[in-house]
Amino acid sequence: MHIHILGICGTFMGGLAALAHAAGHRVTGCDAGVYPPMSEQLSALGIDLIEGFGADQLALRPDMFVIGNLVSRARQPDGSPKFPLMEAILDAGQPYTSGPQWLAEQLLPGRHVLAVAGTHGKTGTSSMLAWILECAGQQPGFLIGGVPLNFGLSARLGAPQRPLPAPAPLGATPLFVIEADEYDTAFFDKRSKFVHYRPRTAVLNNLEFDHADIFADLAAIERQFHHLVRTMPASGRVVVNGLDASLARVLQMGCWSQVTRFGVDTMSAFGAEGTSAFGAETISAFGAEGPPQSFDVTHQGQKLARVEWALTGVHNQLNALAAIAAAQHVGVDPGQAAAALATFRNVKRRMELRGIVGGVAVYDDFAHHPSALRTTLDGLRRSLGAGARILAVFEPRSNTMKLGTMKSRLPWALEPADLAFCLTAGLDWDAAQALAPLGVGPGLRAQTAPDSATLLAQVTQAARPGDHVVCMSNGGFDAMPAKLLQALQKQ
Repeated sequence: MHIHILGICGTFMGGLAALAHAAGHRVTGCDAGVYPPMSEQLSALGIDLIEGFGADQLALRPDMFVIGNLVSRARQPDGSPKFPLMEAILDAGQPYTSGPQWLAEQLLPGRHVLAVAGTHGKTGTSSMLAWILECAGQQPGFLIGGVPLNFGLSARLGAPQRPLPAPAPLGATPLFVIEADEYDTAFFDKRSKFVHYRPRTAVLNNLEFDHADIFADLAAIERQFHHLVRTMPASGRVVVNGLDASLARVLQMGCWSQVTRFGVDTMSAFGAEGTSAFGAETISAFGAEGPPQSFDVTHQGQKLARVEWALTGVHNQLNALAAIAAAQHVGVDPGQAAAALATFRNVKRRMELRGIVGGVAVYDDFAHHPSALRTTLDGLRRSLGAGARILAVFEPRSNTMKLGTMKSRLPWALEPADLAFCLTAGLDWDAAQALAPLGVGPGLRAQTAPDSATLLAQVTQAARPGDHVVCMSNGGFDAMPAKLLQALQKQ
């Protein structure tokens, strides 16, 4: 099959392109601003890339156009379509589908899908789970919204499919780990992406309000998570954070699969004892004892395994419990899973130490939601202790942050840092006013900057030996970590 992907340089669509190529399909694609590293990765695979969304690409005559969710029916100021190719596809009546649907129909059948969903921690938990399964000899396929350092790539087809009796016994089919995003599928399919994946193992990490451009409120997101739970078979397993009240409400809407809770070492959480109102039985619960970098995995007060690794933060501890519980569903013993995590190297841009210059350590991190900012900084603070200074450098780039929906939570999110620096380019709200509780201005706890050059100067001037500078954004951030290291070197 020849597929032409619109928006091929996005993390998900680029991974999909690599998987389709590995499965023997002919893949071409287009995007605006085709640039490294995704352009280089795809070109190395022999995938032809076209700059822009010109209608002339209709002449490629693929068997299917696969549409990324950045594509819309939007118009330019002059009234012309922003995506002429999409208009041409519709006018010509050409076949098209979304990325998640094409993946579900063409590549996931015959595989045991392990889907990792949640507001935070999807990439890290997916990477942990894939590495656990790899160390167990399972050769899992995966599609992850980041680059696990253990693998060096974000997508892999994994072990080949093979004929098996139906229904196949648990663990007999090839395994596929997918980061299951709740964002909408495409302009013509407003369901969350994860509804398409039909997992047999689903991790529900946590649930907070996010994606204010898509969802009206938290209840709307909870309903989408419930739609995911509705696709689970009775023999499937939902691995759920037992500390999360929103997820408790999701399960109370209905759950027909086995349930394993993590974060709690009891059979109850938020009043759900044994079974939900719809009869799903809680078959186990995993807890943790000890600090995040060295802790015991427990069940009903009994030690099952011990995790000793390089990661810090309670959020990573919970991610590990989720991955261990999910792996157990496909036959991996918790002790074996814990041993695998000892060699887990985390994910690129997840508190990635980019360098140390003049005694100043510079990190690159993907955090962008206030809770993720707080969790990242709090984890670093706990590992460093009270003596070291933390400088938080933040770009409010996500659609939710640009809308200002969560601006009131920024002082709380940045509280663990000694100094905070915020890039205000592209914001329609007053960041200085939002950060006022911290004190804003030169020499005070927070500063704002209208552009990256000013921000760079502010941070460089403030940094001193022994400091830890955390650059946080879900975008390129104008290569801030690299530029900061260069500026510190010159200084």
